[in-house]
Amino acid sequence: MTEDNQYRFLKACRGEPTDITPIWFMRQAGRYMKAYRDLKEKYSFLELCKNSELATEVTLQPLEVLGVDAAIIFADILLPLEPMGTGLEFTAGDGPVIPRPVKNQKDIEKLRPVNAEEDLEFVGDAIRQVRKEISGKMPLIGFAGAPFTLCSYMIEGGKSRDFTTTKLMMFETPELWGLLMDKVCIMLVDYLTMQVKAGAQALQIFDSWVGCMSPQDYKRYIMPYTQRIISRLKETGVPIINFTTGTSTLLDSVSEAGGDVISFDWRINIDDAWEKIGHDRSIQGNLDPTLLFAPIPIIRERVHDIMKRVGGRSGHIFNLGHGILQHTPVDHVKAVVDMVHEYKHE
Repeated sequence: MTEDNQYRFLKACRGEPTDITPIWFMRQAGRYMKAYRDLKEKYSFLELCKNSELATEVTLQPLEVLGVDAAIIFADILLPLEPMGTGLEFTAGDGPVIPRPVKNQKDIEKLRPVNAEEDLEFVGDAIRQVRKEISGKMPLIGFAGAPFTLCSYMIEGGKSRDFTTTKLMMFETPELWGLLMDKVCIMLVDYLTMQVKAGAQALQIFDSWVGCMSPQDYKRYIMPYTQRIISRLKETGVPIINFTTGTSTLLDSVSEAGGDVISFDWRINIDDAWEKIGHDRSIQGNLDPTLLFAPIPIIRERVHDIMKRVGGRSGHIFNLGHGILQHTPVDHVKAVVDMVHEYKHE
């Protein structure tokens, strides 16, 4: 493998030319793969996350199978909430549950500061182990949830469709909202810095639920905190990917919030999105994950459409608009990698 192959993902993050377009997938290690499902029969999801050897094994599972250009550490965005004191459980069918949600000032004041080196040491250990295994082959991405997404889980007690309780805290008690976001920001900077020290070569910040916000509320209640984190993380020297979904109407503000790479979903054409973001940034996305279930000719048509719209411009990282879905055919995922790598711009 040439040096260019090793680092094409990092070059694209910096907007530099690459030999071919780099590609990786969110949730590229996961339940659509038999090797992962076999492990899940023996261990719970949290056991897989907290055992660094198992997390390393899961991280490595898809790399040679798919031929992607980057690895992303196997973990979960909610892991830091447990040492903060809210608890964390994963229930079959319902997903994550926060047993002690944050509802008032007393709850916020009870939240504990997190020492990432100690409280989340298993994540750092897994990063170190993965780096040993893939050194010289491809870079490793670390990640965390963005302040808004983590706070919404803490307030709602789990997933939400309308985020009513979260928005009411913003609107009715903005000082409490600010206090909670401040605590989460402090934790996130420490946690993500720890990941870089352990060996992560890029960081992705997942604001998975921020698409529920209006443009003015995003700017007022969320953007300042995202800006603060990204600004602080610049000191690490690694590229920062600002990932959001459902934000086609917010992309100019998401770009203003910061990040070397702006990642977005399939609800906007990639060339239109890049225009809104600004061509001084790199971009990532934006294939609909459900398209990976479609016949190969349909997948090829959509992949080629994205590539044509990009037109060979430097700074493009091919990805989905969200994670790989359960039951996705592995051979379809591999086919997308081949389509992207083999594509020749006219």
